[in-house]
Amino acid sequence: MSINHHVVVLGAGYAGMMSALRLSRRMRHRGDVHITLVNPSPRFTERLRLHQLAAGHTLYDLRIEHLVDGTGIEFICGTATVIDTEIRQVRVETLGRVRVLDYDTLVYALGGITEVNAVPGADQHAYPLDTVRQAATVARRLADLPADAAVTVCGGGLTGVETAAEIAEAHPGLRVSLISNGEPAAALSPAARAHVYDRFDRLGVRVRRGMVTKVLPDAVELSAGETTDLLSSDLTLWTTGVRAHALAAESGIGTDAAGLIVTDPSLRARTHPDIYAAGDAAAIRQNWGQVHATAQSAVPSGAHVADSIARQLNGKEPKPFRFGYRYRAVSLGRGDGVVGFVRADGAPRRRVLTGESGVRYKELVSARPPRVFAHTTGLFGLLRPTGATKGGRATRKPAGGR
Repeated sequence: MSINHHVVVLGAGYAGMMSALRLSRRMRHRGDVHITLVNPSPRFTERLRLHQLAAGHTLYDLRIEHLVDGTGIEFICGTATVIDTEIRQVRVETLGRVRVLDYDTLVYALGGITEVNAVPGADQHAYPLDTVRQAATVARRLADLPADAAVTVCGGGLTGVETAAEIAEAHPGLRVSLISNGEPAAALSPAARAHVYDRFDRLGVRVRRGMVTKVLPDAVELSAGETTDLLSSDLTLWTTGVRAHALAAESGIGTDAAGLIVTDPSLRARTHPDIYAAGDAAAIRQNWGQVHATAQSAVPSGAHVADSIARQLNGKEPKPFRFGYRYRAVSLGRGDGVVGFVRADGAPRRRVLTGESGVRYKELVSARPPRVFAHTTGLFGLLRPTGATKGGRATRKPAGGR
């Protein structure tokens, strides 16, 4: 049977990988659908673990070509630079040459990247943790620092908290500080936050409140109210602020103010029904509000995109995406962790796991996506992704106007 429908998936992160693998599984009985997966790196990036790599731990080298082996998916290691939505083509730069890919359906799953341009000097003197290469660079820098050097983590979100704890545990001689403009780990319940602070005390992590106004080669300028302090920093990490890739907006695909593709209930782009968006690239709304960027939501959104495309190709209408959160899992080094269970909208519940229980649960959810990818190609590949939830009553009906 000749190929008459080309699906191009941009991005092989949690959402894009899931979408490509699940669609290949759903189309296994047909020979007229070809799937091409495009990603700048040949390695699948476990973003849930980059703080571990930055602290000096070793991660598995998960090669994308091995993850898609035997699925019929064509993998191209390259960077998408242009999307021509009129003639439905994608320009990809790879290994010093350009390839032009035709598509009938496009899956846009280019995840967000850390915003380092909002504060002077952050792009020059601070290290984000978006890629394996960046995390490995931080690990080398940490290994070269003197025992009592100052390390500053800018950003009090969960990524910042994990990074500060991981580095402090792995390098106990370093003076690790976490700068947060608000309450660190604010998304957690009071009981879970109390455990984070206790762990910080035991690790010697110092929390500083205020806004970073400038990053220097060896210091961080911190504004707290009417005072401004200059904090010495031999190594500065930047974990605050996320921005979307500009490619969608540049290509004329409808985006919101943050650059995320505005989708309909089935995760199709509102302005281009032949384009689907998943994961961090999509502005996905539920009855309870907008889905935020996590692997917990990226994997099921990628699976839903695959299901929607498969339904279309089989002459059926796609179904609305329904999703609700279940937990927030935070590692606090290799020896501790905290898990706060949440409602569908992410609001904290009272139940909390800490210590060894928190470590085991966090490891379970961090290891889950690669295992789900492996299962997707096998007998159980059409089951709902492990751990995914439709959110119960909170997501039963599509949001108004969608």
